[in-house]
Amino acid sequence: MSELTHVDAGGRASMVDVGDKPATARRAIAKGELRCAPATIEAVTAGTAPKGAVISTAELAGVMGAKRTADLVPLCHPLPLTKVAVRIEIDPVLPGFRIEGETRTHGKTGVEMEAMTAVSVACLTLYDMLKAIDRDMVIGGISVTMKEGGKSAW
Repeated sequence: MSELTHVDAGGRASMVDVGDKPATARRAIAKGELRCAPATIEAVTAGTAPKGAVISTAELAGVMGAKRTADLVPLCHPLPLTKVAVRIEIDPVLPGFRIEGETRTHGKTGVEMEAMTAVSVACLTLYDMLKAIDRDMVIGGISVTMKEGGKSAW
């Protein structure tokens, strides 16, 4: 790519004009992880984590985060999301949690930022809910694993 898409002729940040693009079905999936101590997983599994329903709360927070992406990332377009799903799985081998976020819309721009925001907010919520019992947790590996619709897909 030879031209920066989010910079105007004067070098200022600028939201891309997608007005002339056709609206298409768009979908993205992102993933991430939160590494923690095995005892932390045991507390979540046993339901003894101090802040309660850890996984369901973090999944819901991820959905809410995806819906606020344009408020958090300055040059993102606000999108009418048609689907947001966040799934958190315990992985004792990691050890920790694997998080996946899926977003969909029918629009003029992609939803990968919303998928990554969903995963990021879910990870942050897990961290917040578990920090009282594990201060060595690490969030990482957040990336887009699939993007459909528009002119670029992977």
